[in-house]
Amino acid sequence: MIVITDAAQEHFSKLLSKQEDGTQIRVFVINPGTPTAECGVSYCPPDAVEATDTEMKFEKLSAYIDELSAPYLEDAEIDFVTDNLGSQLTLKAPNAKMRKVSDEAPMVERVEYLLQAQINPQLAGHGGRVSLMEITDDGIAILQFGGGCNGCSMIDVTLKDGIEKELLAAFPELKGVRDLTEHQRGEHSYY
Repeated sequence: MIVITDAAQEHFSKLLSKQEDGTQIRVFVINPGTPTAECGVSYCPPDAVEATDTEMKFEKLSAYIDELSAPYLEDAEIDFVTDNLGSQLTLKAPNAKMRKVSDEAPMVERVEYLLQAQINPQLAGHGGRVSLMEITDDGIAILQFGGGCNGCSMIDVTLKDGIEKELLAAFPELKGVRDLTEHQRGEHSYY
């Protein structure tokens, strides 16, 4: 489920040595499965362990994960990186914002996952987002743009040269994409 590198384990071990005996760490996700999901790590004293927690034992510590966060921490990695600028603890949880779907899941769910996990983070830099409205019987993904994408003069390029290429590469059974948005110029548009 979660990988905690040796460097991160060493870092946590030093921090835990200054805490109450038996204190370990808790890894969690706030607002899991939503665009505002945030991951975190905190101390977990012995009296804070819940019966439904999952305990992951590592060489130098244990990590507790609450029942709600567990599925969203699949493929997560905690590392402690030191470079010329200093040291930093990193927590990467690619499934925190949206639960990973299986390859056997319905096409709608797999396309929605790709949009939320890969495309929307790119569009967010411009204040935009895209949602899947439907997949037609003839294999066309109908999309709706919002935020800064609504009214953007580059939307056709984003749709055809970006999103469509990525979706068709990932899902050969799709035939194309179409934009349902009625783009209107205004203060919300990104230029």
